[in-house]
Amino acid sequence: MSRPLLATCLLASLVLPAAAEAADRPKQLVIISFDGAHDNALWLKSREMAARNGAHFTYFLSCTFLMNEAAKKAYQAPHQKRGKSNVGFAQSENEIRERLGNIWHAHLEGHDIASHACGHFDGRLWSKADWSAEYATFHATLKNAWKSVGLEEPSDWQDLVDHSIKGFRAPYLSATAGADMIAAEKKAGFTYDASLVTKGPAMPVEEDGILRFGLPLIPEGPSEKPIIGMDYNLFVRHSRGEEDSADSKAFEDRAYAAFSQAFNRQYNGDRIPLQLGFHFVEMNGGAYWRALDRLVSDVCHRSDVACVSYSESIPMIEARGKLQQTSGL
Repeated sequence: MSRPLLATCLLASLVLPAAAEAADRPKQLVIISFDGAHDNALWLKSREMAARNGAHFTYFLSCTFLMNEAAKKAYQAPHQKRGKSNVGFAQSENEIRERLGNIWHAHLEGHDIASHACGHFDGRLWSKADWSAEYATFHATLKNAWKSVGLEEPSDWQDLVDHSIKGFRAPYLSATAGADMIAAEKKAGFTYDASLVTKGPAMPVEEDGILRFGLPLIPEGPSEKPIIGMDYNLFVRHSRGEEDSADSKAFEDRAYAAFSQAFNRQYNGDRIPLQLGFHFVEMNGGAYWRALDRLVSDVCHRSDVACVSYSESIPMIEARGKLQQTSGL
């Protein structure tokens, strides 16, 4: 064998196994979600961010932002006074009309519309009946949302409400201990829950037919102290929950560094899906939304990365055959 041919064969023997190994690796999944999903300007901003980067997001809706004045007065969450909500209500019917348009167009664009219940109450002591009542209010509010503000609904709106809203995240990530919340979710037709917190990125665990996801603890800041991968938790750590726009760029850089480190650890490692959570509030001058934009702009265009919704991630995770047997708590 000639030396050039031998060199070519040796090179191929090194390159081909590496290429095969890379081809066998699953895509790195990045799952971005938003809680509340009320501010119409941020609906537009998030949808533009997703479109620009080929991403799909999950929007956990709080249904009080779709309640007209009559529904607002009638709403009563479990163990609460009538007309009370911890996150407020829609300010006008025009605001609701615009929000409905954003929800519908987000659905058409491939985003995941999911439930964050209604009035954002801590349900850790709620019973199955309590959760079922809140889920029923959520469902009824969405069923009647367009008609309640005098609009003709899209032809497939009822199908979306009845068959496509499959996920739930508990307000405050405050899940009921025991089986009550999960039993109520199953009764309501949900197939996944995203209310857990895990020690690090973890595969979801199945519980009584519900696939349970958790936001991970990720290293952050100079000391790399773990923190839940969510904007509000960063807001509390960085500025004690007080708005500090003057240091917005520093907070953005810290958040982006934490997000990037968490991504790279999985991308270069086991490729466990990375979940990050946000709110429709631009805390600390928008620091955390800018950090998110930087992350998705950096990673979502890669051929071996998929920035997907929770619903889209489930068949991809199941195809790996590695559903976790414990929750990683």
